[in-house]
Amino acid sequence: MGKGHRPRRGSMGVYPRKRARSIVARVRHWARIDEAKLLGFAGYKVGMLHVVRMETNPNSPFYGQEVMKAATVIETPPLRVIGIRFYTDTPYGAKTLTEIWDKETFSASKEGKDDYAKKYLNDLGKVLTLPDPEKIPDKSEIEKKVEEIKNEIREVRLIVATQPRKAGIHKKKPEIFEIPVGGKLEEAIKYAVEKLGEEISIEEVFKAGQYIDVISITKGKGLQGVVKRFNVKILPRWHKHRKGHRRIGSVGPTKPAIMFTTPRAGQTGFHQRTEYNKLILKIGKVTDGDFKVNPPGGWPHYGLIRSEYVLVEGSIPGPPKRLVKMRFPIRPKTPEEVKVNIVYASTQPIEVRKHGV
Repeated sequence: MGKGHRPRRGSMGVYPRKRARSIVARVRHWARIDEAKLLGFAGYKVGMLHVVRMETNPNSPFYGQEVMKAATVIETPPLRVIGIRFYTDTPYGAKTLTEIWDKETFSASKEGKDDYAKKYLNDLGKVLTLPDPEKIPDKSEIEKKVEEIKNEIREVRLIVATQPRKAGIHKKKPEIFEIPVGGKLEEAIKYAVEKLGEEISIEEVFKAGQYIDVISITKGKGLQGVVKRFNVKILPRWHKHRKGHRRIGSVGPTKPAIMFTTPRAGQTGFHQRTEYNKLILKIGKVTDGDFKVNPPGGWPHYGLIRSEYVLVEGSIPGPPKRLVKMRFPIRPKTPEEVKVNIVYASTQPIEVRKHGV
């Protein structure tokens, strides 16, 4: 029987510990804001560095002093709006009312289009069945169609696609997903129609000093034992435990035959995880001269950042190159925005001197 002062190993809040359905994370809840714009964004994790910034929290004992923090770089090439989806309420939940695709994007195979548009259309064809551009309505027809169903619309979402060709990773196939539009319903509809076929940058959604939530799939580790999977105690090496040490002392009672609360070996990693209230330290472009984000030789396991990026305080789930979704915080902090003043940033490892050396 376990000791009363020692809590059980492993959280039951993250069961079942199995692989995520998709390498692209699902966002099940979005915050509500008053402004008509996207409620989230997405980018590719690059790596980590350390920054020195001024502490602006008056309740901190280091207020007004320089503090060193770990930070994560996420490359955020612009998202392409390839469609709009309208939802209506039913007794069984939200239901798709209609969806409208961008005619310009899916007619890129015609003559006169640039090479990137043709390549991007080919990339989209690897993910979805391309709609016939002749059956897609024009801008004027879209406004007329929206006006007819305006009273039934309850939610507006943009169908966006990433553009990995503009990032530093050697990847072509984009990810396609939906992001809701905030603000009042009429403003959201107007915003969605205006942005159809356009690119949306990270600066149009977030700004430095804001808090965000990050959702991603963690690094997969495969089949692992109970010590790594649940952090159980390693048994004494000799006395009474000659049959094993990195195992649990008891697998449970005779009946019931199986208790899923008992720590057992199994899949570790490649789980979807959400981390709340991550502070945005900086949003910039690789062409900015005041901040060199690319280290000499590029980022390990990633390469060179080629577009926009966001610098987030702390660590985030997943390995380099993994897609990270960001959203407005659903548990916002007070104050919701912080003044950020970065004094120094470096990708070089910190030299730690041992005591007495």
